[in-house]
Amino acid sequence: MITAKEPAKKSMYENVMEQFNKTADIMNLNPDIRKILSITNNEILVHFPVKMDNGQVEVFTGYRVQHNNALGPYKGGLRFHPTMDGDDAKALAMWMTWKTSLAGLPYGGAKGGIQINPRDYSLSELERITRRFTFALGDNIGPELDIPAPDVNTNEQTMAWIADTYMSTKSPSERSNNKHVVTGKPVGSGGLEGRDRATGFGVYLTLKLFFENKNETLAGKKYIVQGFGNVGYWVSYFMEKDGAKLLAVQDAHATIINENGISVNDLYEHSKPRKGSIQGFTGAKEMEPKDFFALDCDFVIPAALGNQITAANAYDIKAKVVAEGANGPTDNEGERILLERGITIIPDILCNSGGVIGSYFEWLQNRNGELWPLDEVMAKIEKKLTENYKKVQNIVNEKQVDWRTAAYILAISRIETAYIQRGIFP
Repeated sequence: MITAKEPAKKSMYENVMEQFNKTADIMNLNPDIRKILSITNNEILVHFPVKMDNGQVEVFTGYRVQHNNALGPYKGGLRFHPTMDGDDAKALAMWMTWKTSLAGLPYGGAKGGIQINPRDYSLSELERITRRFTFALGDNIGPELDIPAPDVNTNEQTMAWIADTYMSTKSPSERSNNKHVVTGKPVGSGGLEGRDRATGFGVYLTLKLFFENKNETLAGKKYIVQGFGNVGYWVSYFMEKDGAKLLAVQDAHATIINENGISVNDLYEHSKPRKGSIQGFTGAKEMEPKDFFALDCDFVIPAALGNQITAANAYDIKAKVVAEGANGPTDNEGERILLERGITIIPDILCNSGGVIGSYFEWLQNRNGELWPLDEVMAKIEKKLTENYKKVQNIVNEKQVDWRTAAYILAISRIETAYIQRGIFP
């Protein structure tokens, strides 16, 4: 939550393009492939009417941007947020292309959502909005074409509605073959055990591996989290088990602090019936939102929205590590300042990739008609994340570059190789 007046920020799309062009220059990316990767394949905009509980009709705007599918079907979340627009969807879709490539998954990148504040609508209205959006997208999504997943303000219930709506448009004999049109579904509806915690677990694991490389543990480390949704909660859950201390939490409604540490479970139990809001939690006191990032701690986890760490607050950060739980939480100017100050940024496309890795395993489980137990799923996710982490770390050490640049080099190189080997049609 940012209340102080700030200089004009660059959009997320401007940030992601700067990051791409910087990496393309460093790695001497093939100029033809650079042209392809700098644009999106498809940008879908839909307007659709929905009848509200009071009988009146509202018209909503939805987006789905498909950036690149050189490595496989498009993959990426759907978010319901008032600021959602085409430029955000383009930026997030491009990040998904890099994230799935870096993770070594057979996916491309996509993103989308609806320009809406879900808190303004009843559950039955959200169901109708979601189902109508799915119908409007039609055959632009599909289990072998474009596979949505949860993102900001969407969850397993949202995915269940989408899957049911999409499957209902198919002939009865084909419906069960389309269950994997989305991932992040409830376990009882074809979802994966552990998918709910996969993103937060990935953030936790990358930090654990980072400190292990320095011969340190998480025990006794102090940290702060921006956002206490699915990612913020689960990363804190795993951190607490390893003895790290949650010092402060910020969301759109409040900023709270407890020098002795905040109980993760108590905060979760408080926020759950309040649509996720941490406001009014008695286990901590409220503080000025503008002072949040300036708190003295070992690491900070931005796990809310993009463009939260900027030139306006990057000089205030005292943590030595920023672990990006959200997509694009640090803008390029903020990143430049942090790197100049010797602060490590574990980039989103590595740090929060546990979610898409979990989604891949759910997709495979549905395709193969299998059911995997939780311990097996978490072991698979941990193995994949650890391999990816070590690959990025090796590039950091070999090329003496920052973590984001190293991750981008690996991700884009894989796509470049695919294009070189296949050639360009026709």
